[in-house]
Amino acid sequence: MIRYALKCEAGHGFESWFQSAAAFDSLARAGHLSCAVCGSTEVSKSLMAPRVTSGGSAPAAPEAAEKPQSAKTPASALSNPASDVEKALTALRKKVESTSDYVGKNFVREARDMHAGRSPERPIYGEARLDQARELVAEGVPLMPLPFKPKRQLS
Repeated sequence: MIRYALKCEAGHGFESWFQSAAAFDSLARAGHLSCAVCGSTEVSKSLMAPRVTSGGSAPAAPEAAEKPQSAKTPASALSNPASDVEKALTALRKKVESTSDYVGKNFVREARDMHAGRSPERPIYGEARLDQARELVAEGVPLMPLPFKPKRQLS
């Protein structure tokens, strides 16, 4: 695995992991990479300092030395939203989490049961594989993919 610092044509910076340099090149050529902030598919590698260790204990990461974080504060891209897009995603997450029931991996069963009238309708969110979501859509079950992972899955 290799981690690259990336930037889009608008200058937004972000990082991502790739199986290899060839995997990055292949995904970039196919237009399968997009900016985490604006969605642009014009993504390129940006300069990045290599992490080299000489044995023994690993040195602290440079960003950790510049910005100390307490053990209670997670380093999350949406912790302090900077752009309008990040603010909108944060607001959407808060609305979904405050008005819906998290059903986790039971999402597919719960959605089918509500659609068939076997359980009362209510707003829910959870997790489903892509093939399961496609089956639900084919069955006429109304659903929408969320542009974020549930917080319960992030920890």
